[in-house]
Amino acid sequence: MARRRLNGLRILLTGASSGIGFAMASQLVNAGADVLVTARRRERLELLAQQTQSATGKLHLLDGDLTLASHRAALIRWCDEHWQGLDVLINNAGAGAIGPFALANVERLRRVMEVDFFAPVELTRLSIPLLQRGNRPAILNIGSVLAHRAVPNKSEYCAAKFALRGWAEALRVELAPMHIEVLMVSPSTTRSEFFDSLVDTDPNTPSKSVGSMSPEQVATKAISALVRSKREMILSLGGKALVAMGRWLPSLTDRVLEKTIPAASKPTSPE
Repeated sequence: MARRRLNGLRILLTGASSGIGFAMASQLVNAGADVLVTARRRERLELLAQQTQSATGKLHLLDGDLTLASHRAALIRWCDEHWQGLDVLINNAGAGAIGPFALANVERLRRVMEVDFFAPVELTRLSIPLLQRGNRPAILNIGSVLAHRAVPNKSEYCAAKFALRGWAEALRVELAPMHIEVLMVSPSTTRSEFFDSLVDTDPNTPSKSVGSMSPEQVATKAISALVRSKREMILSLGGKALVAMGRWLPSLTDRVLEKTIPAASKPTSPE
């Protein structure tokens, strides 16, 4: 399949205020794309605009909370009114959480699922009619290696990313007759991606990750996946090793991961 040209593409990108989204927006605009970015922090989007004002592409800002139906509708309305279609939707916005499931309150799970699963799914639903009018349309989901192998103390995040991946697999087949591609990139956890938006978690909580990359590296690889129409991509060698180990040696993987749990997080037996 021919490589996708970025120049002139109409792209809607969520979660652009920091980390992977910030880096992707910068690289896409510099490659000549026409990009609408969204996030809750307006000041961060304005900083992005300042840094890309000399780029060959165009950057448009629309701040808001993606978990609100009104904001999702506003994004779609903007694309329809200004572009009359959409070439690429990038579902990047996400939230994480760290800590034992048994000690978390119910709102932690609900908030992570709202940001990481329900919001991108519902935005995608609204985007499909616009993508049908697009030029070689595609949906690019920024997932996680934890959508392939879950780890302790990140159960809510793993659940949301597993759900996103399962939904995307089904959607890929459903949208194939419409010639809308569904792609997924799965980076390992990076500090900028996971730690900027922790839910019900002490920001100083330690967390181990496998094969981390910088936001700029992840952005470059994600854009490459878009250009090459890569169906699914696990980015780091450490991430690939974890997934392979979990698939072929699940019991051993469980025992290894159990050793990564901080002593303070382990349940205690009653006296």
